[in-house]
Amino acid sequence: MARIQVIDYNEATGDLKDVYDDLLGKRGKLAEVHKIQSLNPATIIHHMDLYMAIMYARSPLSRAQREMMAVVVSAANNCEYCQVHHKQALQHYWKDQDRVDKLAIDYNAIALDQSNLALCDLAYHLTATPSSQQVEQAIDKLKQLGQDDRSILDAHLVIAYFNFVNRLVLGLGVAIESDQGEGYKY
Repeated sequence: MARIQVIDYNEATGDLKDVYDDLLGKRGKLAEVHKIQSLNPATIIHHMDLYMAIMYARSPLSRAQREMMAVVVSAANNCEYCQVHHKQALQHYWKDQDRVDKLAIDYNAIALDQSNLALCDLAYHLTATPSSQQVEQAIDKLKQLGQDDRSILDAHLVIAYFNFVNRLVLGLGVAIESDQGEGYKY
């Protein structure tokens, strides 16, 4: 249950109605994480721009790697909302629901190559203990494995973004949508 006022689609007017209509046209449905920002419609636009740039723009990291890190961060923060959405997205790439589910419980328990394991280590430690030696070790490991600085930057952007969204969702009481059905379109 949201802890602040949320303006639903059928109550939206003006700029908010335009934003909602745009999201429906582009994504096929309206997410609760966007509706929680309904009192400040401009933030929804900028939020989506940031999300699309981090998760969908060209990157040395694959879409699956970015979704994998989103799941690890959201699991570390105990954010069910983001876990549900991004496990669904990761399943699109991995096509192994058991493996996706285990990633959220203990990423060390599934067979990941060294680079993906280092990305998960970075995601977990930058979330749980951001000033720890493990963060530096994960970065060093990624460099040893041939990841360039752009990859490391993009990994940090994914991790920071999901820590931001997890706190928005958890702090304001965003509930998972009742109709999960098909995922969002892009």
